[in-house]
Amino acid sequence: MLKVENINVYYGSIHAVKGVSFEVHPGEIVTLIGANGAGKSTILNTISGLLRTKTGSITFLGSSIAHTQPHIIVRQGLAQVPEGRRIFQTMTVQENLEMGAYTQKLNVVAEELDRVFRQFPRLKERRKQVAGTLSGGEQQMLAMGRALMSHPKLLMLDEPSMGLAPILVEQIFEIIQTLHQDGTTILLVEQNAQMALSVASRAYVLETGNITLSGTGAELTQDDRVRKAYLGG
Repeated sequence: MLKVENINVYYGSIHAVKGVSFEVHPGEIVTLIGANGAGKSTILNTISGLLRTKTGSITFLGSSIAHTQPHIIVRQGLAQVPEGRRIFQTMTVQENLEMGAYTQKLNVVAEELDRVFRQFPRLKERRKQVAGTLSGGEQQMLAMGRALMSHPKLLMLDEPSMGLAPILVEQIFEIIQTLHQDGTTILLVEQNAQMALSVASRAYVLETGNITLSGTGAELTQDDRVRKAYLGG
């Protein structure tokens, strides 16, 4: 579904992503784990068209998207839930969700809204509430629901557990697994390596812009290098 080959991304003179290559196959949850500043968010932002790679290629569903505008990428079926949620604070829950459906035809927006409300019943309860007054966990659900309104084939999640209490982190990861079971392919960037590896079909370890390890979630959970660096082992 997604093939990233030899991408190199810079912030000015800073080489943030160094020759990274990986794949996401239909029906998988693939996770990128690594410390803060390893380049995880930069990779997602490059895939979604917010940043540009100097080299290499990014292919989604067989078509190159390395130089495609972000709104076109969304129309093609790839949506990103950004780090920090980035919801529209002064708009209602429903208005935020409707903003996520800007690529959809008007006659299917109500259907997509119903689907999101089935997946996130709490959002339905708060559909008229101003988004900025929601709890952190509810805002994360809203950001995920907004991305799902575009009916993506691939959903990219950037640090969905950031700033959440442990019980809310568990709830978010239960939702991620439910979305996956419902047929959504997921690329997950996450600092909570334990949770990320527990749901991942496959995983890549990113260190200072390089992929240093890869394998199934179970394999990396048992890898001594991963346990020492990321799992407190």
